[in-house]
Amino acid sequence: MPGRMLIAILGAAVPVTGTAHAAGDAPTVVIIVAPPTAPPLLLTPPAPPPEPPVLTEAVRAVIQAAIDSGDPAAVAAVIKFAKQTNPDTASQIEAINQDYLTKLAAKRAREERERREMVAAAGPLELWKGEIEGGASRSTGNSDNLGIYGAVKLARDGLRWRHSIAARLDHQESNDVTTTERSSLAWQSRYKSRDHLYAYGLLQYEHDQFLGYSSRYSAGGGIGYGAIATPKVQLDLEGGPVVRYADYVAGPSETAIAARASLGLRWTLSPTLKLGQDAAVYLEQGNNNMVATTSLDAKLIGPLKARLSYNVQYEKNAPAERDPLDTLSRATLVYSF
Repeated sequence: MPGRMLIAILGAAVPVTGTAHAAGDAPTVVIIVAPPTAPPLLLTPPAPPPEPPVLTEAVRAVIQAAIDSGDPAAVAAVIKFAKQTNPDTASQIEAINQDYLTKLAAKRAREERERREMVAAAGPLELWKGEIEGGASRSTGNSDNLGIYGAVKLARDGLRWRHSIAARLDHQESNDVTTTERSSLAWQSRYKSRDHLYAYGLLQYEHDQFLGYSSRYSAGGGIGYGAIATPKVQLDLEGGPVVRYADYVAGPSETAIAARASLGLRWTLSPTLKLGQDAAVYLEQGNNNMVATTSLDAKLIGPLKARLSYNVQYEKNAPAERDPLDTLSRATLVYSF
């Protein structure tokens, strides 16, 4: 007869309509055993990344000491070796370097702006710099010799113009007979048109009767080029035409047109040593001449330095009894201001 069936699933009785398999009205219970519940899956979170390495205070102190020195070359060297010895913190070292370079560029830009403003406001008699060079020698006994040498150089740098004046006097006697009597005065003005290119004008007076002229005047101009312009080496090359008037000792005076070429070299060998080379060549019809001076400066105290120099002067039309090549070595003291 019809009846009821209860199915117990997981302990819950659920009535199901169907045909009873046993007589009577009692319900039949079917037990379905559920499989055991699987244990919960435990997920472990990933380990946190390791802390990035931190630049040590000792390395920071060395870098800061280099920055405080005010020497960009020292800073660059310290930064380079700090990166090599601390590769794990190279990015932090580079960040310090970039901050330093940014501040350095801003400082230089500010200083250049202030310098230009100061130069623009200066009067024509201001901003002159120069040096005074002097030396003398005296010997008595079997020979009586006297030598006197003096030179003055002045220069003024403007925003576009550079003016320079150079004067020199050289006198020597041997047994009361004059053997050297040389003097010169030159003025040059430059106009800088580009970073390395400039135009110049030149006026010059010379006197050297032993090389054949009592006076010689030169006036000309041309183009100059700063071939090398670094903190340690400066090299200027110049060339152009020049008109020359010479009053010769043993002949009539004459005016000629010549070609002039010159170079000026300054090479800082060390903080206390500097090498200099100045040379000029004049080519004209029937007469060529050249003058060159090599010098080595050694810093002594403050603005005072010692100078060893070697001067060579060549005059093609020197008198017959004179050697056309004249050389002179000297040791002098130089005061810069």
